[in-house]
Amino acid sequence: MKSGMTQTLKIEGMTCAGCAAKVEHVLAALTGVEKVVVNLEQAEVKMETHHTISQRTIVQALAPYRYRLAGTAATPVSFWSDARVWKRAAFNTLNCLIGCSLGDFAMILYLQAYHPNVTMTMQMILAVLAGLATSVLFETTLLRFREKFAWYAALRTAFSMSFISMVAMEVVMNATDFMITGGKAAFGNPMYWTALAVAMVAGFMAPLPYNYYKLKKYNKACH
Repeated sequence: MKSGMTQTLKIEGMTCAGCAAKVEHVLAALTGVEKVVVNLEQAEVKMETHHTISQRTIVQALAPYRYRLAGTAATPVSFWSDARVWKRAAFNTLNCLIGCSLGDFAMILYLQAYHPNVTMTMQMILAVLAGLATSVLFETTLLRFREKFAWYAALRTAFSMSFISMVAMEVVMNATDFMITGGKAAFGNPMYWTALAVAMVAGFMAPLPYNYYKLKKYNKACH
């Protein structure tokens, strides 16, 4: 069997560095494969092999995962009806919500405890800025340790791919909170916690379609 053959594949379903690493691991384990190189942006895989690896073998290897060899049969779905992408987009959005909430509500609590005379408008502005900052830091940390990005690449990716989502989430979450509670934290009032839950659900739902669209159309996700 002659070595040095190269097979180029298009793999659908890869959305992050973790996906690329999984595909590389699965394909590298196939008999006859010497080396696998994954280009995430192009959704392309180059395999150096001893012999031609059949399409059937590749399809079977990827079958337990969400990745698929381009051109193989799949159940067609409309653009907005891909359950797998909705699930991934929801997971991404939840990470964003956690990051935004940390800074947002911490800032509100701090201002009401130590600077009660700050105007409501300024309080909302500072809360939004704090939420954006903690969300970017949270996303950056996830990319650094879970996806093995370098720190600078993680920060740049978190900012560029998530910023619009974060802004939409922050604006909707704070607007909802303000309309229900007037922006005042009242921990002893059960209605405050209800309003907080409503605000967080609204903040989650606002950017979800955008995150789905980016993931479905451009195969971009940063988590």
